[in-house]
Amino acid sequence: MKRVYGFNEGGKELIDILGGKGGNLAEMKRIGLPIPEGIIVSTTACKEFFRDGKKITSELEKEILEKLEYLQEVTGKKFEGNNPLLVSVRSGAPISMPGMMDTILNLGLNDVTAEKMSKIFNDEIFVHELYTRFIQMFSEIVMGIEKELFFSLKEKLFAERKGEPKIDTYKLVIKKSKELYKEKTGLNFPESAKEQLFMAVNAIFNSWENERAILYRKINGIDDSMGTAVVIQEMVFGNRNDKSGTGVAFSRNPSNGENELFGEYLLKAQGEDIVAGIRTPEPIARLHEQLPEIYDEFARLAKVLENHNKDMQDIEFTIEDGKLYLLQTRNGKRSPYAAVKIAVDMVHEGILSKEEAIMKVDPNVLPQLLHGNFDPEAVKKATLLGKGLPGSAGVAIGRVMFASERVETRALAILVREETSPEDIKGISQAQGIVTVKGGATSHGAVVARGMGKCCVTGCGEIQINDIKREMYINGHTVKEGDFISISGYTGEIFLGKVKLTEPKFDDNLKEFVSWCKEIKRLGVRMNADTPADAFLGKGFGAEGIGLCRTEHMFFQKEKIWTIRSMIMSTNPIEREEALKKMLDLQREDFYNIFKVVDGQIVIIRLLDPPLHEFLPKEEKDKEKMASILNLPLIEIERRIRNLKDENPMLGHRGCRLAVTYPEIYNTQARGVIEAALQCKREGINVKPEIMIPLIIGVGELKFIKQNITAEINKVFEEQGMSIEYKIGTMMETPRACLLADDIAKEAEFFSFGTNDLTQTTMGLSRDDSVKFIDDYHTHGIFKLEPFASIDVRGVGKLVKLGATLGREANPNLEIGICGEHGGDPKSIDFFEKTGLDYVSCSPFRVLVAIVAAAQSHIRNK
Repeated sequence: MKRVYGFNEGGKELIDILGGKGGNLAEMKRIGLPIPEGIIVSTTACKEFFRDGKKITSELEKEILEKLEYLQEVTGKKFEGNNPLLVSVRSGAPISMPGMMDTILNLGLNDVTAEKMSKIFNDEIFVHELYTRFIQMFSEIVMGIEKELFFSLKEKLFAERKGEPKIDTYKLVIKKSKELYKEKTGLNFPESAKEQLFMAVNAIFNSWENERAILYRKINGIDDSMGTAVVIQEMVFGNRNDKSGTGVAFSRNPSNGENELFGEYLLKAQGEDIVAGIRTPEPIARLHEQLPEIYDEFARLAKVLENHNKDMQDIEFTIEDGKLYLLQTRNGKRSPYAAVKIAVDMVHEGILSKEEAIMKVDPNVLPQLLHGNFDPEAVKKATLLGKGLPGSAGVAIGRVMFASERVETRALAILVREETSPEDIKGISQAQGIVTVKGGATSHGAVVARGMGKCCVTGCGEIQINDIKREMYINGHTVKEGDFISISGYTGEIFLGKVKLTEPKFDDNLKEFVSWCKEIKRLGVRMNADTPADAFLGKGFGAEGIGLCRTEHMFFQKEKIWTIRSMIMSTNPIEREEALKKMLDLQREDFYNIFKVVDGQIVIIRLLDPPLHEFLPKEEKDKEKMASILNLPLIEIERRIRNLKDENPMLGHRGCRLAVTYPEIYNTQARGVIEAALQCKREGINVKPEIMIPLIIGVGELKFIKQNITAEINKVFEEQGMSIEYKIGTMMETPRACLLADDIAKEAEFFSFGTNDLTQTTMGLSRDDSVKFIDDYHTHGIFKLEPFASIDVRGVGKLVKLGATLGREANPNLEIGICGEHGGDPKSIDFFEKTGLDYVSCSPFRVLVAIVAAAQSHIRNK
């Protein structure tokens, strides 16, 4: 089996094997772009590495050396030869994970090659500065020695030897660094370039399993088993002289999507200087002033890459002594706003078809577009602390936190750091937004923030952080940890306190993009909505009716809750009848207002399914109020609360079981639905009510309840002298219901799979309690995905598929959908598309996600 490839073998079609970096470099070579030559150790070798006990085999070493002969031949350079070959050794997973794994530069240096290169470049200081960097990077990445020890050593020696020849000090730094290496490892620093290379490849493979990479994959749903490739590439030197430099640039603006070069560079620097945010770089436009021919060539090549890959490109480049080299390209991370704008613009420019454009947008980041912006009037009155660079679009409000490990202690936090590093990945993922003192718009913090759809402000050099006092100073203001700030990733502004937000709006680009998705998708997308406000919001985002209206949630409003409490706690027909009269009035009004909002669209109303403990009064004052409402002594209220307590609320006296015990409850609700619908009909409002019976385990419950509510509905028709079309269906949320779906379908007009409870009842997991151990399941590889976030296809999904198949065999006209968290999850939506369901239903803020995911799934599967 082939494990190592040259850049002349393959292209981006082999990204799964060559990794994103390697595959794209091979593709760049194929189309004739100026790249430093190299070879790629494949993801196949990485998988074997972990299978074989985290050790590079002699077979792999032999194959690397064979392919190294090719690299030496095409470069005209040789490891430890008279014209020494130096290489970078970089990770490159099939899916981009910026900054999560490791890189080593200048590998191949030792005392002998350093002397030879000093003569070739006629610059001893330049070469020995490279050598110093290499020892530090190799020691940190391969052996785990803290880089700060080497930085401190270098600073100390240069301070002590001020006035001495610089080259002598560099040579002493190198000697002392090797001594530090031996002190920390017990080993001599490796002088053999081949030994250095094998150790480096070993370390890069191991970085696939470092803590930050594992966390990044978990956050972004990346498969742990794909492994990383290792790219071994000829070094070019951006720090050689004043006509040399390094940079990172995007073919379009990744923050706002504008069709303009966007990026940064540093002259006389190596690549790590810019992406690590150690030095604040210059904007790419300034390169046109300093090296105009290089700028023009880069702008031309950026468009070549963008057109070839049909996507906005993130390009790393190095200039060595006036010659431009492209080090890598990849599809660039971008803000949600930019993602939509770029997709729409590229269709209008003829680069993409609508289907291709739809596939370019990650549905999961679209909710970020719905969070609004700062109110202009509030901004005028707000205290502006300072301004940095707009690193990632959006706005965020939160409490200042100066350490990643403390972010998780606050529900709303903004991480403020001198500069972020890959170790900050957990804090970044949990924060509302990120602020850095150093670094530009292509530094680590900005890139990762854009990938996560987080707001980020970088390079705010006015900030001084005091880690001991846990406070920062900025333009005369002192902000302590825990104080609120508001940040804008659109402008780079940082404000004191909380700045008022505007309502979210659909801009023209988003409207056009969503309209394409609606044209193409097959699955219907409905919303979960329990109030007119929810319904209005979801309809504005493009929902096609209501797939789940949870009637018990209608009573969560402060005053309404006493009505349902009175009904639940009633123990005789007279008490219950009084409570039900009040409930009918409230429900009729709520249904009427919802029907008006969704005019002409289906509304599925789930009859009461309250876990009773959620509604019972808990505080002493609430118990006393309940006693007053029911005109009962407090001791009787407490006795009834005890009697109503379920030992297992999830499987207790709830759902259809309430209606078997107390048929009048569902009868009253059905009456409220139909009376509201008839009132709308009289007013010329088109209504399509569908009544859903929850938590059944077989056809018996459905028949019993359906018979009762049908009789009640017919009474309403008779009383009002008019009728309306309606449907009665059921929520499929128990395994037995799915297994008996053919029986149930003979009585039901629609199925809605309630996958939240179906996951609980199938897997024997409680959503609330599983948080205590679910991370351990991920750590040990038992779960790859969180089953309450993305459907368990092999288990729960099999029941959904079986239920849908049996149901349609018994009732070909059966309408089938799902409601719950999975209705807004792209991976789950892909399963529902393949299973042939009619619609998904999700919360209003996930409607956009579902529409785009449904279109993408249909494009993939048609």
